[in-house]
Amino acid sequence: MKNPLDTAALEAAVESVHRAGVPGLFAEVREGDLVWRGAAGVADLTTGRPVTAGMRHRVGSITKTFTAAAVLRQVEAGRIGLDAPVGRYLPALVPGARGDAITVRMLLNHTSGLAEYLPYAYPSLKAYPAIADTGPESMDDHRFTRFDPVELIAMGVSAPAFGSPGGTPGVYSNTNYLLLAQLLEHVTGASAERCITESVIERAGLRDTGFPSGPHVDGPHSRLYEAWFGMIDPPRDYSVFDMSWVGPSASLISTVSDLNDFYGLLSAGEIVGPSSLAEMRRTVPVVSQELRTIEYGLGLHPMEGPGQDAFWGHGGTVWGGGALAMTRADGGRRLAVAVNTQRWNRLDSSGVPRPHPIDEALAALYRVALYG
Repeated sequence: MKNPLDTAALEAAVESVHRAGVPGLFAEVREGDLVWRGAAGVADLTTGRPVTAGMRHRVGSITKTFTAAAVLRQVEAGRIGLDAPVGRYLPALVPGARGDAITVRMLLNHTSGLAEYLPYAYPSLKAYPAIADTGPESMDDHRFTRFDPVELIAMGVSAPAFGSPGGTPGVYSNTNYLLLAQLLEHVTGASAERCITESVIERAGLRDTGFPSGPHVDGPHSRLYEAWFGMIDPPRDYSVFDMSWVGPSASLISTVSDLNDFYGLLSAGEIVGPSSLAEMRRTVPVVSQELRTIEYGLGLHPMEGPGQDAFWGHGGTVWGGGALAMTRADGGRRLAVAVNTQRWNRLDSSGVPRPHPIDEALAALYRVALYG
């Protein structure tokens, strides 16, 4: 029988991403009981220290799947109503008619209409998504800032709405998931991080996954090189950073192996029940932060491939780093990959990101990893 994991092709694909311009990346692919792990490049451009497939990594908005799963577990326990108004639980944070109109489901699938708080917390990003008019200065200004999540939420709630509650397409907004974190704290009496850890991370048996206790990543990890569309040249290391600016929306640290474990267990109905998993896979159109319209569920989004195999997972970025985890609907084929640079595309004269060889190299890696 032919090994469905083409290890030579996978190793070549990872190396191609490195040669295209990513300082270092690492990945794990599984097919049933077969596992391939690979890495290419360096974790530190100064010392030449290599990346390894077992490194811990900031996985950004992949955190949202964990947070959504924790919320669905509270729904299963009867403490949260999936279609209940958020104002029932958090009237001070989303007051009045908006609190009555926005449901928990709308927070989970980004159809609340609530604005993204990030451009208000980071003044140099005020012009986002007009990227050419932004600047990276706020990243340095707020490297060690300890943000109050309630203040961040207030920025998003008070900003002009992106649309009416429940309207589609929705607009991806971290404000939604900071509200979900407050919801978890309200109904459990524990911090959202503790709730997610106990009900999801520990339930899945993930040993190398957790929320940061400070600005550093514990354990072996890579530096993270942010380019901000060529405005930081050479790219700057932001691996030491206070992640309170995203909290339980995007601050999780994990490994590619733990991510594959998690999404496999989620697909098998072992993190949330089958009916909750079905809710997570009910999608609506949502405009992503890259201004593309994607299909988005409850902390999950799909990727369709040849033969219409559906893969479910999430991507994530932080300053200087990115990750993607995708698992076939039946849990059989899984991919998790991490890169140690971000926003490598320079802008053309009209402010639109130019194509970069990294883009096609990553797409090729995804194709061989997910579809062989």
